[in-house]
Amino acid sequence: MSEEEAPEPEAPADSDDAVDNALLFGVWDVSEIEYSDPSTRNYLNVTPIAHTMGRHASKQFRKSELSIVERLINRLMQSEDNTGKKQQATRIVRDAFDIVHERTDENPVQTLVEAVENAAPREETVRLKYGGISVPKAVDVAPQRRVDQALKFIGDGVESATYKSTTTAAEALADLLVGAARYDVQAYPISQKEEKERVAAAAR
Repeated sequence: MSEEEAPEPEAPADSDDAVDNALLFGVWDVSEIEYSDPSTRNYLNVTPIAHTMGRHASKQFRKSELSIVERLINRLMQSEDNTGKKQQATRIVRDAFDIVHERTDENPVQTLVEAVENAAPREETVRLKYGGISVPKAVDVAPQRRVDQALKFIGDGVESATYKSTTTAAEALADLLVGAARYDVQAYPISQKEEKERVAAAAR
């Protein structure tokens, strides 16, 4: 075979093209994710990497550079049954993504982004002390904390839905993601967001 007929070699694994063309879990394309909330856009990082070996763990605020998928996996590990079991939590998220795709025929990563945007509270309360009296005061929520709170609601919802239930964690997570992405007020993350904002509105 002559040099002109020889096929071109594939891009090396560490090239920019290889990173751009990588797929999350080997299935899902994350290159064309759309965002509807500009305030949380910089804190909803989406990459095809779901496990970074904790390289950002010791650096303040660097968690926002992690993929939102890995942050969801880390949140699921904070429950009693999944503590420290990252492979198990990763399997739960991977299976949940498959269920979401079967139900909606959409990219589950896009569904996750929409769910986090919808479940992120815009207002909450803090307690201020005047003399010996504690008074609730409504405050705006920082974008980074909004994402943190949305992930917390999703993680708590999975734990609540699977406690003393035959529902698997993957099914519960898929239900929550689809419900939150559609802004279903019956979904746990949305109901928690509405409750937090309702309390804040009463404290203005």
